[in-house]
Amino acid sequence: MSSEFKPAVVPHAEPARGAQLYRVAIVGAASLKGKEVAEVLNDRNFPSVDVKLLDDDESLGQIEAVGEEVTFIQKVRADQFRNLDFSFFASDPECTRNMWKAARDAGGAIVDLSYALEDEPEAQVRSPWLERQLGHLPTPELQPGPAVVAHPAAVVLALLLQRLSKAGVVTQAAATVFQPASERGQKGMDELHEQTVNLLSFQPMPKNVFDVQVAFNMVSRYGEKAAPTLGEIQDRIMKHYLRIAAEGAVVPSLMLVQAPIFHGHALAVHVRLGEPADIDRVSGAMAGEHVHLTGSAEEAPSNVNAAGQADVQLSILPDAAQPNGLWLWAASDNLRVAATTAVECAETMAASRPRGKIQ
Repeated sequence: MSSEFKPAVVPHAEPARGAQLYRVAIVGAASLKGKEVAEVLNDRNFPSVDVKLLDDDESLGQIEAVGEEVTFIQKVRADQFRNLDFSFFASDPECTRNMWKAARDAGGAIVDLSYALEDEPEAQVRSPWLERQLGHLPTPELQPGPAVVAHPAAVVLALLLQRLSKAGVVTQAAATVFQPASERGQKGMDELHEQTVNLLSFQPMPKNVFDVQVAFNMVSRYGEKAAPTLGEIQDRIMKHYLRIAAEGAVVPSLMLVQAPIFHGHALAVHVRLGEPADIDRVSGAMAGEHVHLTGSAEEAPSNVNAAGQADVQLSILPDAAQPNGLWLWAASDNLRVAATTAVECAETMAASRPRGKIQ
């Protein structure tokens, strides 16, 4: 009998008659994105018979919950990808670059949350939310190229501006995106926490991640030793926006700011229409799947109110200085949007992976 550890079978709600069951791996399972993917897989009842958790040496043996079961994190090795249907790469970019071809060569479909594969010729930056909005259904492929999850800020920005275009011609848009520490992973969260504590106790601040003070501060540029730079992240958001937005969509001016918050994007978007803005008409156009229009002050969009929600929280405000202008104030859970996008990518790719039996 083999001594190899067998991951726990993950229970799901009873799948639809005729549905196939898939074997799944989450690479970078101990990361913030990896944990969120595991949660979304369970919440959406993704038809998996087996979820394998993989990560680097620091996380080996760590116990994680997948649905109602617990399992152990195993080491990332090429042989771990045998007989897998889907591999979610929520790891650091270097790990993705080192291991994705092993997953591809083993016949599995790849969903990349690390952005390492965004410039691979066969990869496609994707947002199923925008694909449904635009009526662009992906063509099933027996062996699709990697699906790169569009940056969550790009997804929110593209969705809002696409919805707004139904209320009138958008002639100009400018967005300020406030980035949380969780976009830099657990190390970014820890550094913000340590900086906050040390500032209050008059101790030196750690700057290994941001190379600048982010506690009680907002910055438009990291220190010279930080990688990737805030400018590089801003460029990625724009690149992903251009790949997922409709052809001919307005290209917004963008400024990315690192905010002293742990979790959740906030966006201030100023738009100008080709005619005077009718707030009721705009509200009607913006409402719908994945967008929750808030009413009372208690429900106003904030990174706190957006936590754990897949929907974008949105309020619409008139611009007193410009009759054709208005403000969109939005907040979204960056990790939940990214993980939901990843799982929805896998769901659309599942149609091309018919299985009569579990391998």
